[in-house]
Amino acid sequence: MRYYHDIQAIEQLTPQERVGLAAVTEQFAFRANDYYLSLIDWDDPADPVRRIIIPDTEELEGWGRLDPSDEEAYTVLPGLEHKYPSTALLLVSNVCEGICRYCFRKRVFIVPQKEAIQDVSAAIDYIASHPEITNVLLTGGDPLSLSTGKLEQVISGLRRIEHVQIIRIGTRMPVFNPFRILDDSSLAEMISQYSLPNKRIYVMTHFCHPKELTEAACAGVDKLLRAGAILTNQCPLIRGVNDDPDTLAALLRRLSFAGIVPYYLFQCRPALGNRAYTVPIEEGYAIYEAAKAQVSGLAKRVRFVMSHATGKMEILARTETKVFFKYHRAANPDDSGKVLVCESNPTACWLDDYEEILREYPSQMPYRMYGPE
Repeated sequence: MRYYHDIQAIEQLTPQERVGLAAVTEQFAFRANDYYLSLIDWDDPADPVRRIIIPDTEELEGWGRLDPSDEEAYTVLPGLEHKYPSTALLLVSNVCEGICRYCFRKRVFIVPQKEAIQDVSAAIDYIASHPEITNVLLTGGDPLSLSTGKLEQVISGLRRIEHVQIIRIGTRMPVFNPFRILDDSSLAEMISQYSLPNKRIYVMTHFCHPKELTEAACAGVDKLLRAGAILTNQCPLIRGVNDDPDTLAALLRRLSFAGIVPYYLFQCRPALGNRAYTVPIEEGYAIYEAAKAQVSGLAKRVRFVMSHATGKMEILARTETKVFFKYHRAANPDDSGKVLVCESNPTACWLDDYEEILREYPSQMPYRMYGPE
């Protein structure tokens, strides 16, 4: 596999494009490989895979921030977050096989030594001392960028903790490089060893467009399934990639055909540089519902959510004048299940954009909340 870290090495781009994109890659890292680049139709300037991996000068627009979901506020050790009582998150890697242009953790590639886990044993000890933690999510970066041996050190340590029931691996590797899975038999063997009948390993894939579900990608998915992993998919709604109902429906449909549960469709987080990739919430909800109308019940299981600093908000419904949100997970357990009602704002890209409610709650979140007192 050949890797590219310098936009000047992408020969399919014109010299003018390479010069124009140099300023983008000075600010935000670029990484790709020849497998993923081979999926691009270079004759189509709007090709969705190109949109995902090739920089855009619009990233230089001064919009968003490096930590849009305030992950730092929930970081208890370097590389260990504990936002929801039952779930801990470990950033086990600061490397991805490719860097999506709309990544919400751009900061990982800017100051990688600060973000990734530094002391695995200390993180394991923390999780062991918190019996409420039943789920541990391995993320990064990409956990499968680690060698299988290094990944097994983390997973075996977690499996020795009785109260940890689910281990989740969040990865784009089946998308960016399925041969990492196909050519390493030890990975499937390791998953088979630790994905137990009553304590499963979940692999959270990140397919964003039907073009990514290649024959090799589906073979990699099949190998993980046969090893005993449960597969679910989560991806953001991205302008120019999957922001029309037909494309999104095709993605949901093909995921369900391949045995991957459609899990979350994320509102694109307002990370620095992400404005051009962001679909407004209410437009996104219309796309989401129109896509679901085209697919079977098994493909409809996806939820449209927003990972806000205060919790995972499900974008539940809208009328001509109102938008309804619901806490799917809440950082404050007392907020769990509460419904938020906002006045319609077709330009809103994040909860905080509903300004009339922000005026009412200037030091809190911009909403009216309904739920158990």
